[in-house]
Amino acid sequence: MTRAENPPLRILLAALGGEGGGVLMNWIVQAARDAGFVAQATSVPGVAQRTGSTSYYIEIAGKDAVGSVLSLVPMPGRVDVVVSSELVETARVMAAGFVSPKLTTLISSTARTYSTAEKIQLGDGRYSEDNVRRTAEALARDAYLLDLGQIAEDSATFVSATMFGALAGSGVLPWDIAGSRAVLGEGRSAPASRAGFDAAALAVQDLRDTPAPVAAPAASDIPADIAEVIRLGVERCTDYQDTAYGHTFRTHADRLIAAADLSIPSAAHAVKEACRRLALWMAYEDIARVADLKTRPERFARIRSEAQIQPGQVMTVTEYLKPRAEEIADILPARLGARIMARMEAGKGLPFMGRGIHVRSNGVAGYWMLRLMAGFRLIRRRSYRFAQEQAAIAEWLEAMDNALPHAPDFAEALAELPRVLKGYSDTLMRGKTANARIMAGVVRPALASGQMSDAAPTLRRAIAAALADDSHAKLDETLGAQPTIPNLRSA
Repeated sequence: MTRAENPPLRILLAALGGEGGGVLMNWIVQAARDAGFVAQATSVPGVAQRTGSTSYYIEIAGKDAVGSVLSLVPMPGRVDVVVSSELVETARVMAAGFVSPKLTTLISSTARTYSTAEKIQLGDGRYSEDNVRRTAEALARDAYLLDLGQIAEDSATFVSATMFGALAGSGVLPWDIAGSRAVLGEGRSAPASRAGFDAAALAVQDLRDTPAPVAAPAASDIPADIAEVIRLGVERCTDYQDTAYGHTFRTHADRLIAAADLSIPSAAHAVKEACRRLALWMAYEDIARVADLKTRPERFARIRSEAQIQPGQVMTVTEYLKPRAEEIADILPARLGARIMARMEAGKGLPFMGRGIHVRSNGVAGYWMLRLMAGFRLIRRRSYRFAQEQAAIAEWLEAMDNALPHAPDFAEALAELPRVLKGYSDTLMRGKTANARIMAGVVRPALASGQMSDAAPTLRRAIAAALADDSHAKLDETLGAQPTIPNLRSA
């Protein structure tokens, strides 16, 4: 270490494997030495998350510090700059104590690469991005949060270049931006690296120069976060079906708002989550929805961009489809769908179902076949599954309407119940079974007895148990029953 009165600049880089973190470390060291500073760097690769989280630590001492002993590892509370390529990596660094309110400048990309721990959850296992953002802004002396991954993609370069640009643009380095830019070299990838570097540096400089926005007074009695969820829900339902369906969602949302006292935090949170879950539930994915999404022009444009298809190159998009009788029944008129489901329950099945097929969605035949399937949206309101889902939604809304004014804590738990409804095929059937069991075993008795607040912990445990494993063993234990879980044979 150098003398305490003249400590080195301590920089911690947090990245994922394959993002060029080592290259970024070398750039910083080279720029420091070119400017006459003493620099030392160490790296610690890891394989704990995604493609492996990696850490790089750099200490940069003054020009007169030749011969100084620099540290090989960062110390909690003694890091001047943290640069992170991913939001949850930022959370990991903060949890380790490397971000200090009095010392640390935090530069973090808001991009997400979901961890294995998030992906394996049966429900929505994503970590809260809002919590990470709020924590970053509270813990760091200066926090610059921006999507460095998107800037890199727009510049056709790696995130290491945009991380370097953001670091240079933050003004924490003891040399000018031109000194950092000079080490990017003149190779084939250098123009793209410089473009990403410049864009990120400019973005961070804009953040430095722009004062924090002052929240405007609310335009209505509805909290802004709830209003935003409702707006997105209307858009989703309108896109899913039509304008009238969007209005139906808004009517349901207004009903929830009217039943709640939004000045009570638990009630406001219940309404927000209920509106979010309701939008997802009303826009359930059936064959018509999947076919529509697969044939949208913006999807082909995104694939072309992600694959970096050049002019003159041919792009082929092949879909793997495995239709089952249950999924066919879902989109057919209610009576016909019910007959098919009865046939399935009798073990008879349908011919030619359950076999995997490959369809070229950007070919003439494949595209129009999928568009024909998407056309079933026009009769969705008369379909077998639509009738089932609307009946279940109506019962859940009635329960929310009863719970919100009397037991906001119970309503808050009940708002999470639609989480168990997800996926398709056997996964969907298990979710429907779990939903029905929880409604019958917890929700209806609580509503009937009026002891909803007392039942709130049980309801939370039941939902968590339903999401814990696909066999529902924990749900059986929670509800004290052992009913069988459907295991439909392949159609």
